[in-house]
Amino acid sequence: MATKEPEKKTDPSWADAFQNILKLEESHGFDNKAVMGGLDKFLARWSDEMAAQTVIDENFMLRESYDSMSAKVREQWVVQWRKALGGPAGPNREPSHTVATTTKAKPKAKKPAAEKKSAYKAPPAEITVDAPVDRLKGVDTKLTARLKKLEIETIRDLLYLFPRRHEDYSTAVKIAELEPGKECTVVATVWEAREVAKGPRGGRRDTEAVLSDDSGNLRAIWFGQKFLARTLKPGSRIAVSGKASVFRGQLVFENPEHEMLDAAGAGVHTGRLVPIYPLTEGLTRRNMRRLTWQAVQNWLGGLQEALPEDILSRTKLMPLLEAVEQAHYPKEMESWELARRRLAFDELFTLQLAMLARRRMQHDNVKGIELVAPTDVIEAFYMTLPFPLTNAQRRCIQEIESDMRGGTPPMSRLLQGEVGSGKTVVALSALLSVAAAGYQGAMMVPTEVLAEQHFLSISNLLSGLPRPVQEPHLLTVYLEHMDRPISIGLLTGSSKAAVKRELAKRAADGTLDILVGTQTLIQEGISIPKLALAVADEQHRFGVNQRSALQERGNENPHTLIMSATPIPRTLSLTLFGDLDISTIDEMPAGRQEVATKRLEPEQRSTAYGFIRKQVEEGRQAFVVCPLVDESETIESKAATEEYQRLSEDIFPDLSLGLLHGRMPPKEKEKVMRQFRDGELDILVTTPVVEVGIDVANATVMMIDGADRFGLAQLHQFRGRVGRGEHKSYCMLLSDAASETANERLSALARIHDGFQLAEVDLELRGPGDFFGTRQSGLPSLKMAHITDRELLEMARDEATKLMEDDPDLKAPDHAAIAAQVARFVDRASANVA
Repeated sequence: MATKEPEKKTDPSWADAFQNILKLEESHGFDNKAVMGGLDKFLARWSDEMAAQTVIDENFMLRESYDSMSAKVREQWVVQWRKALGGPAGPNREPSHTVATTTKAKPKAKKPAAEKKSAYKAPPAEITVDAPVDRLKGVDTKLTARLKKLEIETIRDLLYLFPRRHEDYSTAVKIAELEPGKECTVVATVWEAREVAKGPRGGRRDTEAVLSDDSGNLRAIWFGQKFLARTLKPGSRIAVSGKASVFRGQLVFENPEHEMLDAAGAGVHTGRLVPIYPLTEGLTRRNMRRLTWQAVQNWLGGLQEALPEDILSRTKLMPLLEAVEQAHYPKEMESWELARRRLAFDELFTLQLAMLARRRMQHDNVKGIELVAPTDVIEAFYMTLPFPLTNAQRRCIQEIESDMRGGTPPMSRLLQGEVGSGKTVVALSALLSVAAAGYQGAMMVPTEVLAEQHFLSISNLLSGLPRPVQEPHLLTVYLEHMDRPISIGLLTGSSKAAVKRELAKRAADGTLDILVGTQTLIQEGISIPKLALAVADEQHRFGVNQRSALQERGNENPHTLIMSATPIPRTLSLTLFGDLDISTIDEMPAGRQEVATKRLEPEQRSTAYGFIRKQVEEGRQAFVVCPLVDESETIESKAATEEYQRLSEDIFPDLSLGLLHGRMPPKEKEKVMRQFRDGELDILVTTPVVEVGIDVANATVMMIDGADRFGLAQLHQFRGRVGRGEHKSYCMLLSDAASETANERLSALARIHDGFQLAEVDLELRGPGDFFGTRQSGLPSLKMAHITDRELLEMARDEATKLMEDDPDLKAPDHAAIAAQVARFVDRASANVA
């Protein structure tokens, strides 16, 4: 008993912090960066208390400088200290300093996934990483609600919420060495801290502190954070990170990141590559780091390595747990990039497996409908069109008809072509073929205005045919060589009850050939028993569930045609739409005008407004697109709601303006779009919801405010909203502050008018994230995959194909974790519908 106490009893004022420091030092590969200024600073401060540990070798453990030791000797030193403090006698994981060389080193024999997993702290056996996020310390109901806005509901979600970037605070300097404007970390002693009032009584209260080291002192100020005056105790050690500035000849840190070095968990906010996470109202950077640090430290071991050993060996990718850790809190940017590659591969690999599985389900043992339409009927229809079909349109029609003639498996085809390329007539040709063969067809679109536009377009395309019935919701035409008329109905949420009853009855008894509508088509009470072709326009607005629901309106397995106005780079087509065959209209109809596109500087804003006024005076209409609904301090773009008010009151008080944004009730949105289409509004101020939108031939001006905030594909979509009539049309790009990449995007848009060329440029310019710029693809966003990761895309596709050939149902025990990963992906994809 007498010998036990001095061995194990330690003073918690330094021992707990030291245990954490040793653990951090070990995880850093013994690089002497766990404490700002090195471990020797900590040892000097607590040397008397540490010397009281009677089991230590004082010469080795206190008097030899840690800084002068080699990495191997430091490892032995850490082991001895951990043993002296009653902790584990050896390292609890492989040192991660090997990370940076994994791409060059010869691959070692892989350990089983379970052994790797145990190297990281995991939750108790009965709890998984899919536990609610409120299992973390300090997460209450209010914080849970805020995290939900970032789509974080479980600890797994938090582990996979990766930083947007890292601030490099790893360079520690003396106060005397500070350079204004340069990011760095200073380790200092708090000399004094006090609360100071700014402005009149009741105004903002700040904390000012004087910090010093052996080379000098500096002032730090935290605006609006008066509570820090009580936290920063004189004599305590602090690390501050950020950029110093000079104020009245004195160095000052304004709102620096800070960390008390005596606290447990030191080294999260300063002295390293510090993660910067996406935030929402009520969540601060420090809050997010506190939560992710807790998740990484205590729950990371609960993740399961999904990739089998053979794939890890072939791809030479970083193990999963290490990758997640390094993605959040990297040792250096090289290890972050290796982590990103691994996590990006996982995203693309899972996407490919999901696509291959879906394609297999669509093709294997699924009997389709063989459709053979009389060729003379369709050719006679082409003769009545007011324009000749382009070669690209004819090629796409042939591809679709060939699929439908074959019958089995049912067609699953993507028809892509930019705005104005003539997709509607291609889809109508397919729908008429279906009707001529004695079956029914349906076209589903995302909004009522689009449904009405399609119905009107179809009516115009059929204008050369006799029509005994022409009503707002029903059109009947006679096609040559057919012994009966073909009927086309329009069904939306706003359709009158009597109209709904009539169309539902005719669809159910088979006397309605084609039904155009919104998601009303997939509601209860709508049956299309002889449905042979389901067309979905603007594919990224519908998830797999909605498309499946449309297919289920029929009694058999209908063919599916999905239309998209977003040109997809050829290099990405197979990756993002591996479950679909692709037809591309890569030729514009003759006479389609180019929209004059110009980049304007901020000081030319009034010129832009003057141009809009001139166009309106000539009888035209204009769009003004703004990127956000709510004002944000971090993104310098105009909010549509505020911009609408400003334009209405200050700039165009004599004109009629309308406002459109995503948070408006659907009926109000439809009303505004109709008013603009019918010419009741001169200017429509709108957020990006107009991207999939309104066909207004009289609109000749598209002004995009904050244009640098959008991707090329989206900008091109906006531009496609004008130039649809006989009048010359214009697109004006305004941006207050654009990055170099954004400038390249805007220059490319002004220079290039072909959507497919722009898509290739976008492929080169875009950073991490979803190619579509938003999560409109019906797929979860790619968080870590770069759009330029072509080699990684191909590798993921090859590995997914091999795996599906060996184990198409992912039933093998070794593939259970992959199967679970794919299931989670599909669940997110199903829920991720705009």
